[in-house]
Amino acid sequence: MMHLAEIITIGDELLYGQTLDTNSHFLSQQLTSAGFRVWKHTSIGDTREEILEMLNIATKRSHIILITGGLGPTKDDITKKTLADFFGVPLRRDEGVMAHLDRLFSSRGRIMNELNKAQADVPQNCRVLQNDVGTAPCMWLEGENFVVVSMPGVPSETRFLAEKRVVPALIAHFEPQPIFHKKIKTVGIPEAILAERIADWENALPAHLKLAYLPQMGRVTLRLTTTGKTMAEMEAEVWAQVEKVLPLIEENVYGFDEDELEDAVSQLLSQKKLSLGVAESCTGGFLSHLLTKNSGASAFYWGSIVAYSNLIKVKTLGVKPETLQAFGAVSEQTATEMAKGVREVLGTDIGIAVTGIAGPEGGTPEKPVGTVWIAYSDAQDCKAKKLTLTTNRHLNINFAANIVLDWLRVSLLKK
Repeated sequence: MMHLAEIITIGDELLYGQTLDTNSHFLSQQLTSAGFRVWKHTSIGDTREEILEMLNIATKRSHIILITGGLGPTKDDITKKTLADFFGVPLRRDEGVMAHLDRLFSSRGRIMNELNKAQADVPQNCRVLQNDVGTAPCMWLEGENFVVVSMPGVPSETRFLAEKRVVPALIAHFEPQPIFHKKIKTVGIPEAILAERIADWENALPAHLKLAYLPQMGRVTLRLTTTGKTMAEMEAEVWAQVEKVLPLIEENVYGFDEDELEDAVSQLLSQKKLSLGVAESCTGGFLSHLLTKNSGASAFYWGSIVAYSNLIKVKTLGVKPETLQAFGAVSEQTATEMAKGVREVLGTDIGIAVTGIAGPEGGTPEKPVGTVWIAYSDAQDCKAKKLTLTTNRHLNINFAANIVLDWLRVSLLKK
């Protein structure tokens, strides 16, 4: 039996757009990995009426209802009292939670007031799941055919409780069937072309194997999902299908599951013992951030020059003033001299460069917003490529960085 789960996040700050709901994303990952089907995400405000309405709906359609938010010590945190009202029980003061609060406040040299003590009050019928990293208790409440779990909304507390308390308890209670996912990460191929290329393979997939296309920022992830067998059987079956599709798209595949494009590039540079220097203009250091966000980057990444100003392009990277005068900062010639310059200045094996008009201002009829030139230089080769992107600054920075990374990946594979 597939158990249905839904997630309800409580907080006006979520609805106002003042706080990003990272909890639903994380909880969905945890539940899915455990074998539950998450089919609803809902965000509601801090009102008793909204919470009761959602509980009445959710408990009739789902086996698992995870709630985050509204468990603080102040008057606007009403989730706990509303849960007690929904189940028709009074609040009780939990001795275990009270002892935890005593230890926590004592260790910090603080004295509890009545609002702090009230955090130990929980619905009478609840089972407390100890929150070792915060003051608000995690509450497990059971109905006839469902379980409601209420957690604090602080992301670090939600993550701890989900991993250490909630998901293990849900697995023990429901004994779900395992679900197996395999993600194939591709880049440099649009979704429609990818679908066309693998159409015969997709049509031949067994009915119980589900394929999803997940596009994002110039990349497309293929996700295969199956259930109903042992984990070993599912993994073997899915991998057999992966081996069939790989020859069709191998040049565009950079990794699997949680691999990132920048990780694939980093591994190639490290394996080939090649050093890299980066010259950035319109991406403003974002490309370097991607390359250095994981440990071990010093094995291949020697540094970057963010030459936003033409003066820095000339003085630091060695771009010729006459090049800028004749062709402009956004040109094949300037990008090429930037890539050569950063390689020479930093003494690296490879130099890459990106220069463009990110927008929303700065475009011309000849060079509209989204015009970007990228360049690659090593001891044997120097090449440049023009990109025509969007009118959105944020997208242009992300797209340009992704395209440079993929271009670098392909160049390294050919070396």
